[in-house]
Parts: sequence; C-alpha cells; structure tokens
Amino acid sequence: MHSIVLPNPPPRVPSSVEVCPSILYFGTPVALISTLNLEGAANLSPMSSVWALADRLVLGLAQASQGCENFVRSGEAVINLPGPDQCVAVEALAPTTGRFPVPGHKRDMGYRHEGDKFALAKFTPLASRFVGPPRIAECPLQLEVRLLAAHGASVVDGADPGFLLLEAKVLQVHAHQDIVLPGSQHIDTQQWSPLLYVFRHYFATGGRLGRNFRAET
Repeated sequence: MHSIVLPNPPPRVPSSVEVCPSILYFGTPVALISTLNLEGAANLSPMSSVWALADRLVLGLAQASQGCENFVRSGEAVINLPGPDQCVAVEALAPTTGRFPVPGHKRDMGYRHEGDKFALAKFTPLASRFVGPPRIAECPLQLEVRLLAAHGASVVDGADPGFLLLEAKVLQVHAHQDIVLPGSQHIDTQQWSPLLYVFRHYFATGGRLGRNFRAET
C-alpha cells in the first residue's frame, strides 16, 4: 500500500488595510540634544529622528525649535541617548520649549517655556571634550558632534514641512563603563538598551534575537 502525501497548506498571508497615520514614528531611538542658547545657557531638546552611518549622524529637527536654531548657529551639539531608566525625565521635557515667548502653534499644543531643562529633568551636566554644550551624565551614551551641513526639507505641493535635515560628524563618544565590553571599544549589547519611541509611546528593547554577520562581538 502506498502512503498518501498530503500537500502542505499554503502559508497564511496577513491581510492589510490602507491607513494614514498622523505620525510615522514606527520605532526609533529617543535622543536628547544638548545645545547652547545665544546667551550661553544650555538647552535640551527631546527628539526621535536620528540615524547613524559610519561617523555621521543625520538628524531631523523642526526649524522653529530652539535646539535647531542653536545647533545651526553654533555648529555644535551633544546627542545624548537615554535608556529606559530616563523615560520619566524625557517625558518631563517633552512639553517644554526653550523659546520665549512660546510660539503660538506650540502654545496651542500645550507647550510651556522652561529656562533650565537640566534642573527640570534632574539631569547632571558634564563638560564635553570638543564642543561647548554639556553632556547628560545619566545618559548611557553621549556623542559630541559638529554640524557639517543643513538642508531644508523639500517643499511638496506648496507645503513646507518646516524641518531641517542636519548632517553631523561624531567627534567623541562617551559611554557608561557598565555598557562597554571590558578591554575593548565595543558596546555590550547585552547591557545597553536604548529608549525607543513607537507611535508616541515609549518602549525598551527585549532580549537579543540574533546577530548580524558583521558583528564583531
């Protein structure tokens, strides 16, 4: 008697619908940008539009923000990368602006002026090595950067999106000792967990799922 081999059922393909989300933060790291105001006071700007390639960072910042104005004017900043432990402090900064008076569109969204954002978030400022703005001691990773270029986002259908694309070179990386593999220049990915921004909600990363073929550790 011959056995009967039944064909495998075809894999189920999830159905899709067309949607139009108000924002597209599908999962990006949170960053806190340290800059200096014109009078020399430090400003902190929460943001979640930054990516890295080699020693370059590309950032997207609202052109009307104080942090963007400071960065373009001075050409210097620190990109501080918080971990999950800094979630509450990040959200405390979220509805604040360094601009005074508060621009009307921001006031309508619930923003308020804050002159000392380090004190508000209970962060500790640390002197940087190559740039003027201070680092945030509590953030596990702190990247000193110099601005290389600023590009206005393209106007489409007559609508100016109102943000700049900023290219920056990383001058120095500071990392908490407990997230660095001993005796190396490598970040310990088992210890470092970025704070993620997913459709305006905060998340931490879970356990490691695998490694890229180019991983050196």
